[in-house]
Amino acid sequence: MHLNPYGEYAVLLAAALANDWPADRAGIVARAREAGMTVEFPEEADDHGRVRRVIDDWLVVVDASEPRERARLLNAHMASATAYPRLTDHDDEGWHLHYRDDDARSLPRVLFAVISVGTALHLTTRGMHRLHRCAAGEAPGDPCRAVVVDVTRNGRQRYCSVRCANRAAVRRHRARAGAGG
Repeated sequence: MHLNPYGEYAVLLAAALANDWPADRAGIVARAREAGMTVEFPEEADDHGRVRRVIDDWLVVVDASEPRERARLLNAHMASATAYPRLTDHDDEGWHLHYRDDDARSLPRVLFAVISVGTALHLTTRGMHRLHRCAAGEAPGDPCRAVVVDVTRNGRQRYCSVRCANRAAVRRHRARAGAGG
């Protein structure tokens, strides 16, 4: 049973789009399908650019350093993107909640609602600290700006990949070796 389809998958979808932006609308829809979304999105003018703005707005939430600021930003997103929760049963998914009007099916509008609510659910159920940029990018000259969605048990994921974690470990080792010798 999938109790919270808006939580983890939505925030992971947003991070996947932010970390590796698709070249076209079809790429965005493919990612949404990979994340489990089955709703049909009628094609509209500039869907690709409008979804890019949704992701850019979401990145402002990711980059908010204070929990209260992050909550304020997310509340504003949800106020403009969502509707009252409603039960729905479509595409053989079983009964579940939608946080958007039934007629709001455009790709940018659906993703804005799903990502806003999903991010809020992720942060409130897992912790406000569990969405951030890769810690490797904090080092001078390190180019990584990837988003990390921490879904680990212990809640201490700092890096987007093993590669970034190893690069940071090598930097720490070299710094210790240089200080000692």
